[in-house]
Amino acid sequence: MGLFDRFRRRAPGGPASSALTRLPRSHGPSGLRARLEGAMAKRRLRGWNPPLENINALVASGGPRLLARSRELVVTNGYAANACEAFAANLVGDGIKPSSLIGDADLRDRVQRLWLAWTDEADADGLTDFYGLQAMVAREMFVAGECFVRLRPRRAEDGLLVPLQLQLLQSEMLPFEKTETAANGNRIRCGIEFDAIGRRVTYHFRRRHPGDSTDQGAVIPETVRVPAADVLHIYRPIDAGQIRGLPHIAPAMVRLFLLDQYDDAELDRKKTAAMFAGFITKTAPEEPMMGEAEADLDGAAIASLEPGTMQVLLPGEDVKFSSPADVGGGYEAFQYRTLLAVSASLGLPYHLVTGDVRQANYSSLRAELVEFRRRIGQLQHGVIVHQLCRAVWRRWLETAVLSGALVAGPAEARPVQWIPPRWDWVDPLKDIQAQVPAMEAGITSRRKVVEATGYDIEEVDRENAADAARATGLGLRYRTSPGETQGVRATPATRAEPGDGAGNNTDGGAVATDPATEQE
Repeated sequence: MGLFDRFRRRAPGGPASSALTRLPRSHGPSGLRARLEGAMAKRRLRGWNPPLENINALVASGGPRLLARSRELVVTNGYAANACEAFAANLVGDGIKPSSLIGDADLRDRVQRLWLAWTDEADADGLTDFYGLQAMVAREMFVAGECFVRLRPRRAEDGLLVPLQLQLLQSEMLPFEKTETAANGNRIRCGIEFDAIGRRVTYHFRRRHPGDSTDQGAVIPETVRVPAADVLHIYRPIDAGQIRGLPHIAPAMVRLFLLDQYDDAELDRKKTAAMFAGFITKTAPEEPMMGEAEADLDGAAIASLEPGTMQVLLPGEDVKFSSPADVGGGYEAFQYRTLLAVSASLGLPYHLVTGDVRQANYSSLRAELVEFRRRIGQLQHGVIVHQLCRAVWRRWLETAVLSGALVAGPAEARPVQWIPPRWDWVDPLKDIQAQVPAMEAGITSRRKVVEATGYDIEEVDRENAADAARATGLGLRYRTSPGETQGVRATPATRAEPGDGAGNNTDGGAVATDPATEQE
């Protein structure tokens, strides 16, 4: 009898229920699930049973505590504070600015000038301009994961160029715990009211900040309804259907907190180790101690030790000095690996979080910055521009037209593109030199190259034209044509009579001389 026959005979239930006949069933859905390592429940993964909860449920239950811890970290932890500033500086810099695409040059110029003047009046608190508000929104996204911008119409007697201002509201102003059914049948989820088809119709904001003890007052009711049309909710949606923001610092919070505690303990250990302490052992406690003794607050005797002292010990006395253990050579490696994990959790380059560039070179820095700027560009256009800048531009245009500050139709003046701040590379000369042949080959346009620097090409062209006209009027000429030396200082023209033999320029212009090529 062969091995195959013996196996079939021992299999319970006969051939129909044998292991061989059940084997093909493992290729079905149950067999596929068993082969997914992440879904196994064996010894290694038996304790890993996370609840299948939606991100909205997680934020609603842990949002207040997460927010409080996040704000404390950014205030008290140096790495978190530095990462927050680096995130905001790279996300918005000195401002994501509009470049109007209106075909009418005169109308375009009026719109741009009115917008530039209004940006100084945009802040309802009067502390900064519109681009400063962008930086505050970026910081709130890092700390709280979200920020609310309330569009506040103003009266004509307020004296604003355009009767509109922006008021920033922190995440705490919208209660996480307010989840109920409104009197009109709408659903209120985490302070946001939705209609029957899932549109946001109202935000239920608190009248006072819950953590501001300086702003006291009995307010009934506690919250006030603000129409969704007057509120901009700025946050990065991570999951589909997400209604509240998640702090950008959330993945790194635990590591930063524990690392901060470890550093504090290490500082205390170093402080203790730096205290030169000795312990004297005596056989007869009643005998006087070596040297000059004094008593502390508890009455215990303390012997003094002066510089250059050679003390003779009495019989039976012994001195032992404290020798606390050193941290060892693994401290730097541990700190580097931990901060590297923190940087990866934050999505920021290591040197931006720590300020440490000892292990970096040109190639590694550039490779790191390229990937980081892809992520930042995604946030710039997908969140800041889409949720904040475009919405403010539309409301500002409508308000400007209705108030008479701008004579145009809102639809006519609406076309605009938003230009993020320019990136400063490690070696900008190489990048500029690479862009010139790309423009000459038609791979890119001059407009794209100029806009990549953070400037509006129309403004740059107007400035160049004004510079050229001024130089011509003053009789100056610059060497800026191809093949000539760039950046040479221009000198005034010396007018000479024709045929004077001096070799001076006689066409009314000036020639900039290059000292390196001048002949004696």
